[in-house]
Amino acid sequence: MRQYKRNVSKNPLDKNFQKVLVCVIITLTNMETVKKKYEFAVIATDVVIFTVQNYQLKVLLINMKKPPFTGFWACPGGLVKPTESVEESAKRHLLEKTGVKDVYLEQLHTFGQVDRDPFGRVVSVAYFALIPSDNLNLHTTKEYKGVEWFPVNKLPKPAYDHSEIISLALDRLKHKITQTNIAYSLLPKQFTLGELQDMYELILDKEVDKRNFRKKILSLNLIRDISKKRLGAANRPAKLYKFESFEHKEIDVM
Repeated sequence: MRQYKRNVSKNPLDKNFQKVLVCVIITLTNMETVKKKYEFAVIATDVVIFTVQNYQLKVLLINMKKPPFTGFWACPGGLVKPTESVEESAKRHLLEKTGVKDVYLEQLHTFGQVDRDPFGRVVSVAYFALIPSDNLNLHTTKEYKGVEWFPVNKLPKPAYDHSEIISLALDRLKHKITQTNIAYSLLPKQFTLGELQDMYELILDKEVDKRNFRKKILSLNLIRDISKKRLGAANRPAKLYKFESFEHKEIDVM
């Protein structure tokens, strides 16, 4: 009996097409799986912004209107749009809800407790920001009652889990101030050594030996004398300094 062979194509293009088709099917299947897995969660950002004002370390908060947090105070933040990165979202919310822009911004931590937000399943990527207190023009939107600076040791009633976020941001700031040149983000362009030391003492919440502090700071070449003095103070005129660089650097300050 005559045997008939199956008509199998030997064209290599057909085999390549089959491989590509399999890859496309696998990719589409995986995409559908990811979509189903995350469709009930949303991402938000919250920003803890610090400054030094009137010899106090302060944090910027906005006063909530909507229940159940009416009258509570929150860190500026909100949901991330599909078209923006998390950092872009943090900058946008900071500008829209406080008027603050062009600040040092660093990702802090992700807060994902299931019950952290009564409005739904919201995961927050928190940032902390630093800004000098001079030339600030604060404002907020009609969604909030107001925006104010508060001393970190006298905070009002916090919304959500923002007391935890602020606490962690403060710990990060204490570490960064001793291991980097991040101090440039909190001081005006011109400052005295006394003002610089005051800032360190406020953040670290302890006294610093004046002689040793100044010797160490000057030895690191982080700042330079600008050949000017501040007049009009009760004490003798104090030399003014400025930072050599406004780029973030890892350096053992204390």
